[in-house]
Amino acid sequence: MDTCFASLTGNNYFPDPNDDIMDSLFKQYEHVIVESLISSFGLDFLIKDQHGGDVDTIHNVRVMDSKRKDFDSEMSYKSTANQQAYENRGTYDNYSYHGGSVAYRETTHNARKDFNEKGQWITDAYTNDKIGINKALPNEKRAQLDHVISAKNIHDDRGRVLAGVNGVDLANSPDNLRFTNMHLNNNMKDKNIPDYIKWCEENPEKVNWNGQKGSPLPADVKEKMMSEYSRAQKAADAKINQAYYTSKAFRTDTAKAAGTVGIQMGIRQAVGLIFTEVWFAVQDEFDHVQHPFDLSDFLVSIGNGIKKGFANAKSKYREILNKFKDGAIAGILSSLTTTICNIFFTTAKNVVKLIRQSYASLVEAAKILFINPENFPYGERMRATAKILASGASVVVGTIVSDAIGKTGINTIPILNEIVPTFCGTLVTGILTCTLLYYLDRSESMNKLVSVLNTLPTLSTEVDYYKKQAVYFEHYAAELMQIDLEKFKEETTMYTELADSISTAKDQNELNKLLKNAVKTIGIEIPWGDDFNAFMNDKSKVLRFE
Repeated sequence: MDTCFASLTGNNYFPDPNDDIMDSLFKQYEHVIVESLISSFGLDFLIKDQHGGDVDTIHNVRVMDSKRKDFDSEMSYKSTANQQAYENRGTYDNYSYHGGSVAYRETTHNARKDFNEKGQWITDAYTNDKIGINKALPNEKRAQLDHVISAKNIHDDRGRVLAGVNGVDLANSPDNLRFTNMHLNNNMKDKNIPDYIKWCEENPEKVNWNGQKGSPLPADVKEKMMSEYSRAQKAADAKINQAYYTSKAFRTDTAKAAGTVGIQMGIRQAVGLIFTEVWFAVQDEFDHVQHPFDLSDFLVSIGNGIKKGFANAKSKYREILNKFKDGAIAGILSSLTTTICNIFFTTAKNVVKLIRQSYASLVEAAKILFINPENFPYGERMRATAKILASGASVVVGTIVSDAIGKTGINTIPILNEIVPTFCGTLVTGILTCTLLYYLDRSESMNKLVSVLNTLPTLSTEVDYYKKQAVYFEHYAAELMQIDLEKFKEETTMYTELADSISTAKDQNELNKLLKNAVKTIGIEIPWGDDFNAFMNDKSKVLRFE
């Protein structure tokens, strides 16, 4: 099996149009289908996908609160340390969040001082009425400091505890303290604003926001209260998010989760390749079983096939390492992506699996597309990349089908609730993989497109050209290395001196003399001897140059 069968099938494989279409199809793609099914369905037990990913996020721990509208009963803490921190947060202490807070007391003291000494009235944050801090004032005019996000809500906020933010400090920050009249503040008690508005609608006879019990809460007051609440919540969330997502704990958990999933994915991909080798080795042994059928021969064939399969896998250790590396990269990227997604929304278990499988295909496709280890022409590289993505897409669709069937009535039937969804997902994946890959090889339009793309000049073709030139230079350099360098220098010096003396000759006689000396120095035999004229007049002589 090649490093990437799906990418190599179109390189040197040309199916016979006269062959049976199914025989030709499975002959070409049996390896990639089997490996895909073994890895995606048979070995997924090696990876534990979790609802909400593998790292606790502010969003995910908050949806575990049963009082929230977006309560998620499937969500759980990923870290036992984070769970224990929440369970050990302590009971809510009203005094600590009010009179025991320096910020709370100072805010109240400064407002009272301004009112008593300067006559500076306070604007009610919710009703826009003028209120002041003085016991002589009626309750509807008497100001009281309110926590926009209730102190109890902040104390019990799972996100705040996860981030390790001090509840008293957060509750009494300037963004969360606003003055309102005593009637409204006492009527709210420890309710959060959204909860208080809902309570007013459900208990109209108990509403007392202005000293007139039973008076409904005006729409403009509701709007102002919700506006203040949204602003305060946004400010609190910013502090909590910054504290947690820049913390060492979050970085450590994220790195640990990414590393774990990376190793699991790497093992899955590598083991998938090994099992595929074993499968085809056993299949090859079956083809050699003698007829009539004998059980002992059959069992021996299985044993021999398994041994041969592991031997084949052992000889391809480099391919197995590459599979592990590609799987590890895909696992790390999918874990990081899942963690980022869960910062904003919850990823279901099947979504985590889809992200993971998508990255497995994308990493392999990117390797073919950008690195091109097999030196495909541009068109074949595009086809190989398309095959990888098609195989990955088929697995994703199969996973979706498996999950959809698992949510039907079949999930109430023991044993079948696991077998049927897996079988259907595997079947869909196999059929789609066969169909898409066969189309990419046998489609006339696809082959024409690949042929056109193969003619386009690309950076890789230029690189290949210079690689060939480099090989030529290596051969030429090897020949040069066989030359006697010292002798070459002596000859070069001699020729240079002869050329200089010849170029400075004053007349023909001196030139003639220099040329004769040069011939003797070089060691050239003169065919006419010492007298050229006598040689030429003798008809028996033959002029030869050696």
